Amino acid sequence: MASVLNVSAYLFTRIADPAELREVLRERAVGAGLKGTILLAEEGINLFLAGPESDVRGFLDDLCADERFAALTAKESWSDEQPFGRMLVKVKREIIRMDRPAIRPAAERAPSVSPGDLRRWLDQGHDDTGREIVLLDTRNAFEVDYGTFVGAVDWRIERFTQFPDAAAAHRDQLADKTVVSFCTGGIRCEKAAIVLREEGVDAYQLEGGILGYFEHAGGAHWNGECFVFDEREALAPDLTARR
Repeated sequence: MASVLNVSAYLFTRIADPAELREVLRERAVGAGLKGTILLAEEGINLFLAGPESDVRGFLDDLCADERFAALTAKESWSDEQPFGRMLVKVKREIIRMDRPAIRPAAERAPSVSPGDLRRWLDQGHDDTGREIVLLDTRNAFEVDYGTFVGAVDWRIERFTQFPDAAAAHRDQLADKTVVSFCTGGIRCEKAAIVLREEGVDAYQLEGGILGYFEHAGGAHWNGECFVFDEREALAPDLTARR
């Protein structure tokens, strides 16, 4: 049975002291024997961690005891081996780079759709109002090539900073449709859905991203695997590593 717990989590929340917090979290993570990456910025936290179950859960419990991170929820998967080589804690300008500082999910989120509701919409071929659904993959082109939702729109962007310009260029194609933006774990969808709505698109974000969909809705309407940024490379819809 796989013995290494892998978690990914993010939260857009105001952090006034990311550099000071970096030292605290690094000491805790290293002390617990965890490996992975934690990104901190004034806009929030983004983390990928792996280690023994009790140590990972203990770290997350301590983190969520801080009221700034009380709403943080983690997506879980298991592996036979540690997928990270070291423990890194970094301070960045953004926890997911878009270069659009006016886009602040902590201030106001775009509406979301749950994995269960999205699967139901896809099963019936329309949303609950009868409108056409457009699935919009917000990931980089090489990630999309590992797998995506059947029929999803893919603008072949090479980096997320290109997304706002792509949204402006394609907004007319999305008019009068229900657009669901999706990404690996949800973090890019947070910003992408806000950008789309500012362009006049009726956009939603997939709650929990692809990994959340795999966990709660399985592999229905999905083709291929989901690229992940660690040594596992990609996960199947049952959340097992490809190798």
